[in-house]
Amino acid sequence: MNFEEHAAKSLVLAPAGIAIPRGVLCASAAEAGQAAATIGPCVVKAQVPTGKRGKAGGIKLANGPAETEKAAGQIIGMTIGDYKVERLLIEEQAKIAREFYAAVLHDTTRRKPLILFSTEGGMDIEEIAAEKPKAIRRLAVDIDEVPSAKDISGMLAGLDLGAAEAQVADILQKLHATYRARDAELLEINPLALLADGRVVALDCKFVLDDASVFRQAQIAPHGSPGAMTDLERRGAAAGLKLIQLDGNVGVLANGAGLTMTTMDVIRHYGGKPANFLEIGGEAYTKAEIALDLVLSNPGVKSLVINFCGAFARTDVMADGVIKAWAKLKPKVPVFFSIHGTGEDEAVALVRGALGIEPYDFMEDAVQAAVQAAQ
Repeated sequence: MNFEEHAAKSLVLAPAGIAIPRGVLCASAAEAGQAAATIGPCVVKAQVPTGKRGKAGGIKLANGPAETEKAAGQIIGMTIGDYKVERLLIEEQAKIAREFYAAVLHDTTRRKPLILFSTEGGMDIEEIAAEKPKAIRRLAVDIDEVPSAKDISGMLAGLDLGAAEAQVADILQKLHATYRARDAELLEINPLALLADGRVVALDCKFVLDDASVFRQAQIAPHGSPGAMTDLERRGAAAGLKLIQLDGNVGVLANGAGLTMTTMDVIRHYGGKPANFLEIGGEAYTKAEIALDLVLSNPGVKSLVINFCGAFARTDVMADGVIKAWAKLKPKVPVFFSIHGTGEDEAVALVRGALGIEPYDFMEDAVQAAVQAAQ
């Protein structure tokens, strides 16, 4: 779950004791002008849960209410990424002396939280990594540990931070602690700015909450921003199914998230492109008709792979649900089955008898056939 900048700052950084600028959240150009009257010279920022707002024209400087209202009118209603701008953060301008980058994220290789810091702030981390890889300092921390003052000091050694070093070290400590406490996947400050008056302030923040931990973050989760969804994805969510629509032409229906992702990987391996992620594991098999309709409602689908692997769940029960759905929906696309596990013999007999289709002995063969049929 992504959070807009204003929520990340006010709900995550500020309670942790990390300084942020004064700001007011506004929903109209008129409100923005009124906010500027109390704030003074300000920055008008589009509030959408995506990056590159500045490059898209979603961040403007303004001096006074009239300029602020004009800038706000230009930004509200524009589309950045997949999001329409409906709210603005009107924030005081900062007199910046230096810009830094700071973040804590998952290191999937080391399987540890990773603290990042760079004196090259204000630009995308990908650009920093590509142009000046040595400019990024990294500190991996065991999942059940916290970085010591010595660890942080060593990370910052030789960066010529001067009097700001103590503040930066304190912020990195707090950032790591907040990352853990808030079940973050990513907590990023860019830029973390040293101001002319000597303060170090977070001028922007990106916070991504682990979806699996939403129940533990009940106070802040309601302020998160759901991802942009297609019409089919919204239909799936309304039915209690997790559908992710993709731009491929091979539809996928499998039981279990892992099996679904594996099927998608095999489709790509054979040169195809999956059209969706949609798994019907657990009790979702009872929604076979809805699931099948969702997959086939994607106009890009030219073939379909149905892959069942039963352990506790019985594949014959899942196959029966799909067969009944098939009888109602009467799809025209070619379908290729792979069925293994508990109830396999019964499931194969059901598919063979009701649909006249012979399931494949190997998943790879079913996928390869579907990829060829979609071409």
